[in-house]
Amino acid sequence: MHAQHMPGRLRLLATVILLTLALLVAVPIAVFAQSADGSEGFYRQTNLVSDLPDIARVQDKNLVNSWGLVHGPATPWWVADNGTGVSTLYDGNGTPFPPPPPNQPPAPLVVIIPPPAGAAPGTLAAPTGVVFNGTSGFVVSQGGKSGAALFIFSTEDGTISGWNPGVDRTHAVLAVDRSAVGAGAVYKGLAINSNEDGTFIYATNFRFGKIEMFNSKFHLVRSFTDHHLPEGYAPFGIQSIGPYLYVTFALQNSARHDDVAGPGHGFVDVFSTSGHLIRRLISRGSLNSPWGLAHAPANFGQFSNDLLVGNFGDGHINAYNPKTGERVGQLEDKAGDPIVIDGLWALEFGNDATAGPSNVLFFTAGIDGEMHGLFGKIESVS
Repeated sequence: MHAQHMPGRLRLLATVILLTLALLVAVPIAVFAQSADGSEGFYRQTNLVSDLPDIARVQDKNLVNSWGLVHGPATPWWVADNGTGVSTLYDGNGTPFPPPPPNQPPAPLVVIIPPPAGAAPGTLAAPTGVVFNGTSGFVVSQGGKSGAALFIFSTEDGTISGWNPGVDRTHAVLAVDRSAVGAGAVYKGLAINSNEDGTFIYATNFRFGKIEMFNSKFHLVRSFTDHHLPEGYAPFGIQSIGPYLYVTFALQNSARHDDVAGPGHGFVDVFSTSGHLIRRLISRGSLNSPWGLAHAPANFGQFSNDLLVGNFGDGHINAYNPKTGERVGQLEDKAGDPIVIDGLWALEFGNDATAGPSNVLFFTAGIDGEMHGLFGKIESVS
């Protein structure tokens, strides 16, 4: 019997049934289409700067094994270039900073990081971590001039140095030299934070297996670690997130200078700013020589408010619940493939100023076995 010959009530019932069936069929198709075309959201990588031609928007020969990455509240990005012994500056588009005046050739600032005291002429430092200091402490002095270091660098040479433009615009000044202590310190990362006793910097001494804590006069006040880790694991990356220190651990090689990558090679701990272990947050799993750490803002797509952990070992960026340490996924592109960045080091969000939007994730990497460098960004796309 055709619908036009049905009584009114039956015709209404038939219409409801047909609409219900249509919805039951259409909803799964719509959900599938949403996932397939990426409209649920994905992440897009853009390469901004490299020392190599044709792989990024800008070529900068100084950007070799680009490692530490930081900005101040309104500053550009400062990158620690491990392979060239300098720090280079860029805005959120990757343009070297500062830009030249009209009709003038580019002359961006390049800051030379000093090698250990007594190093042979021409020796390049090997900078790793870098932090911004907004306090009046951490004063550096040279040539009769003194000033608080605005940016502070750690190195694999076992040194820490600070930069103040009034002391020396193009050179950082050596402040800590532990290159000759024991077998020589090897600093892989640097963080800065404060507590009731003042402001401190924290350097991950990979060789000694300790996090070293220095006060605002650059004096070593204590060292600490997680004594419950398997043998051979040492602090690698470090990041201040709120009132806590998040520290990654990687497996040492026989020289205790570099990491041994591999699936499950890694841990992430949370410490207080006084150096007390609060908890083991992440153990092994998808970790692979983790170094970069960032806490995502509330407008970063699927992984908003999550802890992002970048693996130097395999280039993946995994996301974790920052309270429980539960893995919730990894950053993927529009095709649903993991974003993989060779030699991935730092992960940092912008500052809504010169360093770009605060919901854009910027990264550094030592590509091609740390022989070259890459600075770029990752955006959430809805």
